[in-house]
Amino acid sequence: MDSSFPTRSRLVLFLFSLFVLSGYLPGYHVLETQNIPHAQEMQAKCRTISNLPGPPGSFLKREVSDRFEVGTNSTLILNTTMLIGQGNDTHILHGDLYLDKGLVKAIGSLSHLALVNGSVLNLTVINANEAWVTPGLVDIHTHLGLLGTPFLTGAFDANPKHGPVLPWLRNIDGFNTHDDGFQLAIAGGVTSVQVLSGSMNNIGGQSVIVKLRRTSEGSSLSMVVEPPYNLNGSFEGSTRWRHLQQACGQTPSQYGNNRPDAIWALRSAYAEAQRILIAQEQYCSDVEAGLWDSLGEFPENLQFEMLVDVLRSKVKVTSQCQTIEDIDALVRLTNEYKFPVASLQHASEAWLIPAVLNRTWGGSPSVALFATNHRYNFGSYRGSEFAPRVLSDAGIPVVMKSAHPVVNSRYLLQEAQQAHYYGLPPYLALASITSVPAMAVGLDHRIGSLHEGADADVVMWDSNPLQPGATPKYVWIDGALQIPLPRRTDREQVEVGVGKEGEEWTRFPGVPDWEKERKQAIEWEGLPPLTGRKQSGRTIFLNVRDVWLGVDGTVQQVVHPGSDLVNIAVENGRITCVGDSVACPSTTFDAAEHVDLNGGSVSPGLMTFGSQLGLEEIRSEPSTGDGSPFDAFTDRVPAILHDPGAVVKAADTLRFGTRNALTAYRSGVTYGTACLMKSAFGGRSNVIAGVSATFRTGASHAMERGAIIQSDVALHVAIHRPDPFSKKSDVSFQGVVPLVIDVGNADIMATLLILKAEVENRLGSRMRMVFSGAAEAHILAKEISGANVGVILDAKPTVGVWDDHRTLPGPPLTNDTTLVILIREGVKVGLRSREAQFVRNIGFDLVSAMLASNGRIGKAEAYALVSTNLRELLGVIMDDQTGDLVAYTGGSLFETSSKVAAVISARKGQVDIFTVT
Repeated sequence: MDSSFPTRSRLVLFLFSLFVLSGYLPGYHVLETQNIPHAQEMQAKCRTISNLPGPPGSFLKREVSDRFEVGTNSTLILNTTMLIGQGNDTHILHGDLYLDKGLVKAIGSLSHLALVNGSVLNLTVINANEAWVTPGLVDIHTHLGLLGTPFLTGAFDANPKHGPVLPWLRNIDGFNTHDDGFQLAIAGGVTSVQVLSGSMNNIGGQSVIVKLRRTSEGSSLSMVVEPPYNLNGSFEGSTRWRHLQQACGQTPSQYGNNRPDAIWALRSAYAEAQRILIAQEQYCSDVEAGLWDSLGEFPENLQFEMLVDVLRSKVKVTSQCQTIEDIDALVRLTNEYKFPVASLQHASEAWLIPAVLNRTWGGSPSVALFATNHRYNFGSYRGSEFAPRVLSDAGIPVVMKSAHPVVNSRYLLQEAQQAHYYGLPPYLALASITSVPAMAVGLDHRIGSLHEGADADVVMWDSNPLQPGATPKYVWIDGALQIPLPRRTDREQVEVGVGKEGEEWTRFPGVPDWEKERKQAIEWEGLPPLTGRKQSGRTIFLNVRDVWLGVDGTVQQVVHPGSDLVNIAVENGRITCVGDSVACPSTTFDAAEHVDLNGGSVSPGLMTFGSQLGLEEIRSEPSTGDGSPFDAFTDRVPAILHDPGAVVKAADTLRFGTRNALTAYRSGVTYGTACLMKSAFGGRSNVIAGVSATFRTGASHAMERGAIIQSDVALHVAIHRPDPFSKKSDVSFQGVVPLVIDVGNADIMATLLILKAEVENRLGSRMRMVFSGAAEAHILAKEISGANVGVILDAKPTVGVWDDHRTLPGPPLTNDTTLVILIREGVKVGLRSREAQFVRNIGFDLVSAMLASNGRIGKAEAYALVSTNLRELLGVIMDDQTGDLVAYTGGSLFETSSKVAAVISARKGQVDIFTVT
């Protein structure tokens, strides 16, 4: 080289030579590898396999959503109170919202858009009148589409049975696009859900995030949000998140393993994935070095490729682990194989170990919880209603979920409402069903929040979303209107929001102060004492605003809000005086216990029926219950019993002092009627379910004064079509005690009414018959009324088996509910709770039932549904003068600001005071 070349030229020449020799000059590898089969393909694969998922930088500037349906109107929503999601928090904005081409196009002051010619823009303008508008709710844990509504064996694709570790299975391959549960969930404001296969496997397969709007294409894939490359085959999709479900602990151990087996199954699977990952890394190193002669096939295994992506941090892992040992084992596993966990599901004991959560590789996962659904198995026994608040105080992101159909996805909002009631701040409660779950599944750039460029999934509510009974007036998914339902000639316009016209409905509801109870729950590691402090002498209740008493078998209001506050004096459990400070002075008893109700109320104790409350401690633990009685229709009943029908009595198997009974007692439910009829999720009951008994939920044992109110209440039988998940068939016909028949289908009810008439004509006497469940009773309400048959409905109506599928869901889908139609026809109606752990929520359920009636059910009628009506239907004989009364502080049964302060029991001659000291 001539030394006269300029220095700069020599430098350029040197760098050119260096780039050529290193293979970085564009086109160089093309020349070098053009005769090597698949070389360029391997280079491209090696460049992309480690790319982390996430939206492109231009995502929020897109003009049209990939989910936009041509022909969808643009929508301008004016004058909103808007919830803007921001990660683990939310904030409020007053303004307008513009939806166009499936996107949120603008937020702010947009009234000028309404002046544009609507025929040109195809624009729908809605004045919200300051109504609350939120992102569509995100349910991070459902089995929608895999466990169909109604339940059918032909639409059951959850919990695969071919091994504990199945990362290669894809939920989308079994996803049913005609699940009736979609519309019910949308009616609750839910627009996006994660579809999980179930937790019976250590790794149940690849989950998907779907929107509940059925598309014009109609396929399962078209409902998936951002399908990853293994679903749609697109190269671009390789930057999209994938999703995996795994589980540890008790649930997958039912597959035949114990806890160590379950964790070993996970470890061995990840060890194989790690081996493949190391081989791939070496392979790509060889590709980069140009060692083509030594290369063979790219090392991969279709069965474990999902787990390899987990180790590359390209998968949002959902893991169901409940107890401390389960969670600790998972955390150690993540550190051993270095992969993050996006969300921890159920996680009943996570609130006790936030420091352990923070040791998860990659940072603490979001924790997805039920609000009050605990004690259904051993792993959930220490679960607490205070867990969401405790975790949020520790900086852990909290998600509320449904695990549909465990809790119907329609009631996801109620989970957040109850979390707020027990202390979760309001903005975090709303974030727990919007922005936080969206962030946990890696889709917060498009769902779970309202910002320009996000998907147009929006809900307008008839009240503040945390108010009990809040109902969607409008729901949009991808900008397409889902609620109200399209008008048809056979469908009337549905009223929403009747009775919520007051300004108080727009505010966040007040809630009690639970700080002392929360600290006590932590101190006792989830099992704080639940019995009250017994006061057998004199008690004065001060500052009482509202009083309801039992009068002649009814519940009547004797002191109304708006009147002067009164005092109530009680001696040995009996009221001796009600009046102002002159008529009933607080100094009436110098040595009395004084309880300030702060504008609270006193009303009769409520009654529950329909669950295993009082018969078992933990639903899935047989040793905590009484086992299964003989079924005369399928078993040979031993002759020594001298009872061919094997009719058992619940009074002989009552269990007192269970935590579910005591939490119900502390929530104002002082009586329970128990029978051996089991719900669908608790296992089908016998045809003849025996004789029920009524007991006090706060009693310590059967020999305590007043513990058993009535040992022989009613005879219970079950008449259903065959259970889709059981080989037993509940078919029977059968009363002077009431005959309570668990039945859902209108045709079976019609047959029973005909049978009742025949029996009465032959015997010349009346049969006391009650239908329990009776989801389709509205179809023959007049006939039920004419036959003088009573009905006990689910307090929180859902669709389960086929026999229930014609139920009336109420607003915003139908104007009427089954409850409203039956009351209108003069049928005596009560309400039941199917699960023992849900009995404590009867106040929420009553308010929801009242508000869903569009003003046709008042407080007195609501009280009767779970007190006097229920007692009459079941044949429970009680004296109003010796019945229990419940004292609420800060409000009444119907207000979220209240909690139970005491139970006044004339029969027991004492007052139980629930003041945590």
